[in-house]
Amino acid sequence: MRTIGVVTTSRADWGIYRPLLKAIQGEPGLELRLIVSGMHLAPEFGLTMRQIEQEGWPVAAKVEMLLSSDSPEGVAKSMGLGVMGFAQALAQINPDLLVILGDRFEMLSAAVAALPLGLPLAHLHGGELTLGAMDDAARHAMTKLSHLHFVSTREYARRVVQMGEEPWRVTVCGALSLDNLEGMELLDLSALGQELDLNLDPAPLLVTYHPVTREPGQGPAQMAELLAALEQAGRQAVFTLPNADAGGRELASMVRSFTSDHPWAAIRDNLGTQKYFSLMKHAAAMVGNSSSGIIEAPSFGLPVVNVGARQAGRVRGANVVDVGCGRREIQAGIAQALEPSFRQGLAGVPNPYGDGGAAGRVVTALKQAKLGAGLTTKRFADQLWPADAS
Repeated sequence: MRTIGVVTTSRADWGIYRPLLKAIQGEPGLELRLIVSGMHLAPEFGLTMRQIEQEGWPVAAKVEMLLSSDSPEGVAKSMGLGVMGFAQALAQINPDLLVILGDRFEMLSAAVAALPLGLPLAHLHGGELTLGAMDDAARHAMTKLSHLHFVSTREYARRVVQMGEEPWRVTVCGALSLDNLEGMELLDLSALGQELDLNLDPAPLLVTYHPVTREPGQGPAQMAELLAALEQAGRQAVFTLPNADAGGRELASMVRSFTSDHPWAAIRDNLGTQKYFSLMKHAAAMVGNSSSGIIEAPSFGLPVVNVGARQAGRVRGANVVDVGCGRREIQAGIAQALEPSFRQGLAGVPNPYGDGGAAGRVVTALKQAKLGAGLTTKRFADQLWPADAS
């Protein structure tokens, strides 16, 4: 029996992971070891650990790591606590392979802890760019610490190889989150409105804005501009809250204050995959800087107003309208996204991140990977400089 450890740290990666976890559980010869950490264990982020337990997933370990401070120093200290906590958990569980996802600092702590333990790492969503966030550096660091790479597009595969990774280690599998669309029954407008306790007619804006960590100290001013633009949009807005990045708590406080003063704006935490995707189906547009606007929204033909630099560098579909952080630019972007002709033009446009089936590709590779020194001993695959090629 090959044991597969999987690290989950937030509601965002949990929604992505679920198809993979089901595929691991359903595959003869594989045994799941789930490690829960980060925002899942924090009451201020909804204590989403309870959702995992309610769904019946067996949890092998819990790693407490988040401090109450989200200052840059606080984040760095949380990373240190994470390395210590993951080291203890991984030494006890000792999985044959450890799966990590994305670019969060909590995930980086798990990867660092696995290094001296000699655990082979399988990394999902490497090779991508988010130039406005420190997550960009964390993602690339995890690529170099990892031994198997499951990337969402061919462009990202080329980038991973460009970083010196051997091509045989890289699998183009598409975006795992899109597997959720296969067989998931989305709620109709009436049922979704009842679930959220909201009147969703006319269709609302779905809004999420995270700190741009490469622009420290600018978050409150950027959020103020976004809220001012939404105030002028004349459309109901449903907010999800920022994550645990440096400065995220202050932005969350601004959103709570805004929604308390504006009856047409609401916050809904911990929507879960079904309700979140259902809201994407029925929303008029997305506004903010969430990666879901880049990766999942194209599958719904959903217009997205992508604000600022956080997602700069990612492959994007025709549904994305990129704007700056000023209120006038955001207002213009919202107006463009709400034009009926814009949405009509998205009908049938393919999602650059694929159309599902990623979980099966990942599980096949995890099961077939040959464990041992051939996997964990990495060589650097040198790429020619243009001058060398001549």
